[in-house]
Formats: sequence, C-alpha cells, structure tokens
Amino acid sequence: MISIRTTALAGALIVAAGAGLWSLALHQLLNAAGETKQLLEDQVKTAQGEARQNLATATELEQTLNRERETQAQQLQLLGELRIGLADRRHQIEDLKRENDQLRTWADQPLPPAARRLRERPALTGADAYRDWLSRGSAVRAAGDGTGGQRNPAQ
Repeated sequence: MISIRTTALAGALIVAAGAGLWSLALHQLLNAAGETKQLLEDQVKTAQGEARQNLATATELEQTLNRERETQAQQLQLLGELRIGLADRRHQIEDLKRENDQLRTWADQPLPPAARRLRERPALTGADAYRDWLSRGSAVRAAGDGTGGQRNPAQ
C-alpha cells in the first residue's frame, strides 16, 4: 500500500506542478496583456497624429475657403462696377448718336461679313465639337485684302 508519506509527497508535487503551471499561465497572460497594451498605445499615437494632421488640413481648407469667398466678393463688386460702367458707356454712345448725324450714319451701317462671321457661333456641346468647329472655320482675311464693306471710322 501507498503510505501517507508517499501520498503527501505526491500531493505536494501535484500542488507544486499546479502552482508552476498557474505561474506560467499567469506569466503568459501578463506578456499578452503587455503586448496588447503596447499595440493599443501605438494605435492611440497613430490616431492622435492623424487627428492633428486632419485638424491642420481642415484649418488650411478653411483658410482657403475664406480667401476664395473674399475673392468672390471682390469679383462680384468688380462685376457690378463693370455693369455700371457698361451702362454709362451705352448711354454715352446713345447721346452721341443723337447729337451727331455723321456718327449715327456710321453706327447704323451693318457690320462687314468678316466681322459678322466672328460673332457667329453654333451651339456647341463639348470640347470635341468646339475643336471641330474651329478647324473647319474660314480664315479671317488680312487687313490689306481690301474688304470693301468695312466701316471707316474716319468718316
């Protein structure tokens, strides 16, 4: 039969082996927890860096948007001024036409064919159509070609 001493010794060995296994398992859990902690810290640092970069990008975009808005406001103001100037110019031309018979006669003449062709454009849809229209258009005549129907501003 097995003696009590052998049983106690076997029990102590089993307890020691269990404690060793438990210690080993605890050590592995602590290592895994440490690795997980390090991984999470790295992810937090990466996320913080990306957040700083996104904030810098957002700030830059906001500044660009503000500059664009200022530019647009300036352009709208300039457009208004140009429209006022154009209206004034048209009124001035109409006043001059009413005052000067020779100018009225000159202004009432039709544009020469070359000038009319410059103002004629078909309804174009897309860059290819525009390129095709430009490539088949007739050339504008040189100034010395003797276009008889042009206005003469010296009259």
